[in-house]
Amino acid sequence: MRVTVKYFAALREQLGTAQEQLDTDVATLQALREQLRARGGVWAEALAEGRPLRMALDQTMADGAAALHDGAEVAFFPPVTGG
Repeated sequence: MRVTVKYFAALREQLGTAQEQLDTDVATLQALREQLRARGGVWAEALAEGRPLRMALDQTMADGAAALHDGAEVAFFPPVTGG
């Protein structure tokens, strides 16, 4: 399936990209995060398991168990703090 993956805020800066189209066969958001982390280097660091990270599927906040589908829009971003 093909998904659009978007990266926001500090995560976008760290990875050096705001968005990509990705062909994948993983079933969940967590599995997609693991697939991206497997790229190694900065990807492994930015998407590390213990690092706080919010995820959205089709512009709705979701947890790692959310099921992906063809054409899905996935977003990864760090937690936002107020000020």
